[in-house]
Amino acid sequence: MAWLILILSGMLEAVWAAALSASKGFKRWAPSVLFFVSMSASLVGLAWAMNSIPTGTAYAVWVGIGATLTLIWGFVTKQERLTVARVLLLLLLIGSVIGLKVVS
Repeated sequence: MAWLILILSGMLEAVWAAALSASKGFKRWAPSVLFFVSMSASLVGLAWAMNSIPTGTAYAVWVGIGATLTLIWGFVTKQERLTVARVLLLLLLIGSVIGLKVVS
């Protein structure tokens, strides 16, 4: 159950990162509210998962999931340029997150 909560929390990290960007420095209220709600839920989930998963592993997986999904969102919305190097590095990041789960 801790791994499921950690994965969902990592996904919420990507939500709050995208919402933070969309808030335009907290000038837009709807993305600002989404940012605060998703950030709070993400951190609560991370904290809960750390009760069962070692801190370093949990944090690395949480950041890896959030970073991966945030970058994919950037590709989809054309805010990030899709290059071979970025795709290869993204695959390396995903492999590292999976590897941390496997060895835990």
